[in-house]
Amino acid sequence: MDAPLHAPDSLIRPWKTATLVASLVAAIELVLLLVAAVLLLAKPLAHAMQRHAEAAAFAPAAKQTATPAARRARAAAVAKPRLARSATGVFVFNGNGRAGAASAAAAKLSALGYPIRGKANAARQDYASTVVMYERGFEAEGLRLARDLHVKVVGPLDGVRRSALQGGKLAVVLGAA
Repeated sequence: MDAPLHAPDSLIRPWKTATLVASLVAAIELVLLLVAAVLLLAKPLAHAMQRHAEAAAFAPAAKQTATPAARRARAAAVAKPRLARSATGVFVFNGNGRAGAASAAAAKLSALGYPIRGKANAARQDYASTVVMYERGFEAEGLRLARDLHVKVVGPLDGVRRSALQGGKLAVVLGAA
């Protein structure tokens, strides 16, 4: 007799299945492309970000201050040191890994008139350059110590607890340079 009316349904179902399979394949390809892009771009992007951060961290202070008025304002804000060298305790950290570096630096600081509160190894031994850090309120003393040591990197205590300074107001972390 007549052909069954199921023929239109049988034609539609393979298209649904084919569409789902094609969508699944496209989604898998998209995920694989994203993974490949991350693998190819992650390392160069990380290196570029690290170079930018290092350049910003080690930029000379004069370049960071844009205008002469801003430089004058900063100089006025940093008053003369309140403490004499003989009253400004310094703690010396060896951050370059060389044996005896902290003792040698402590002897030099002592000869300049600074009392040495102590010496120790820094948490890391890979500091590229020497850093002078100061306790809050003692920026002028930190800048004076940096001038005395010819150190360009000066900043507030970062990563060092005040109690670790054993009563000192300044810290020197010795680097390779």
